[in-house]
Order: sequence, then C-alpha cells, then structure tokens
Amino acid sequence: MKIGKKLTGGKYIKGRKKKKYERAGQKKIVKLGEEKRKKERVTGGNEKIFLLRGNQINVLVKNKMQKLEIKNVVETPSNRFLARQNIITKGTIVETDAGRVRVTNRPTQEGNINGVLIQ
Repeated sequence: MKIGKKLTGGKYIKGRKKKKYERAGQKKIVKLGEEKRKKERVTGGNEKIFLLRGNQINVLVKNKMQKLEIKNVVETPSNRFLARQNIITKGTIVETDAGRVRVTNRPTQEGNINGVLIQ
C-alpha cells in the first residue's frame, strides 16, 4: 500500500488491520549451544516446537541414524556472516566427530537438526 498522500492531496486510508495469521512473528534463529526449545500456539490450537539452540545433529552413517555432537559451524552457503555467529540454517555445513555434515532440514521449523555426511 502506498504511504503518504494522493496527487489530489487526499490521504490513503488503510482498509483494515492485519489479522493475527498475517502478522509477522519474531524471527527465530538456531544457534550452536546447550539445547533450548520453545513451544508456541499456532493456527487451529496446535502447538509447534521451535529449536532456539542446539548442539546435536541426527546423521545417517552406514545405514544407521546416529546422534552426533556438533563441534563447530564451518560454512553457511546462503550467508557467510551466519557461520561466524554460529547460526545453523538449512544447507549449513557443521563439523562433527564423523566429519563434515550438511544440514538437510529447517531446524527452526522442526525442533531438531538432521544432516547428511559430505564425502
């Protein structure tokens, strides 16, 4: 919507307020650290679990799922500044005991971190 005044001098008047589902929530980021989760009520009265901090990742190693400790955030292809701040997003490459692992899910949406080994 345009802000300010029309060419004729009249004001632009907003049609209505935003509904709750249209309002933007606070941006959630997952940082490397002691595990911390948050529950939030979402549409339909359901509860969604958000991950705020995490230090473990589920990795498929030799056809078996293992929970590995994250040592360090190595690289984030989408934004190099996120890796410096130890922020974990989809596509981030992290260092573990088994080697480098690429995050394959969206940790802020799912409440855990999943990944796949990089050879």
